[in-house]
Amino acid sequence: MDNTVGSLTQYQKSIIIGSILGDGYIRKIRGRSEAFLEVNHSVLQQDYVDWKYKVLANITKSAPKKRLCNEGRVAYRFFTKQHHYLSYLLSIYYQDHVKIIPKNLKLNSLILAVWYMDDGSMCRERDVYLNTQQFSIEDQLNLLASLEKIGLQARLNKDKEYYRIRFLKNSLQKLKHLISPHIITSMRYKIEL
Repeated sequence: MDNTVGSLTQYQKSIIIGSILGDGYIRKIRGRSEAFLEVNHSVLQQDYVDWKYKVLANITKSAPKKRLCNEGRVAYRFFTKQHHYLSYLLSIYYQDHVKIIPKNLKLNSLILAVWYMDDGSMCRERDVYLNTQQFSIEDQLNLLASLEKIGLQARLNKDKEYYRIRFLKNSLQKLKHLISPHIITSMRYKIEL
């Protein structure tokens, strides 16, 4: 049975791209016509998953569910139905089943906000990071270039043996200004800059 669905709004597309940059994962099952998105976070972020689900409800089959993971961790997740736009994103954001960053990535404030809610963090010293350790150095340089195009200055910062993105202090207020309107209530602690 084919469970592909119709068109997506720009708002939904931005949520999906922000999720891909963060913790979301697109895949295609052999024999199926199109790809689908998995949204999977800790059960502690249930409000956040429910928000994503409500935005994408017209392309999902069932509501989020809890799932027991390794070491007793409890996840909360949902899957979308198959969609041609997700297949398109799979072709540009994945290479040999590994996430990559296209050179022509264009960020907007909503994409950035979702990415930050997924992977952003702030340390006591008021350093603000995007945890991009899963990406190659080349991909992280592409991310830095995309951030610069929207007026945000950031650098790579070594975190143990891997690198992640750290925003420069002179960009923190602009970052907050861009993403604050999109940050949901349960995630506002992440922007108390």
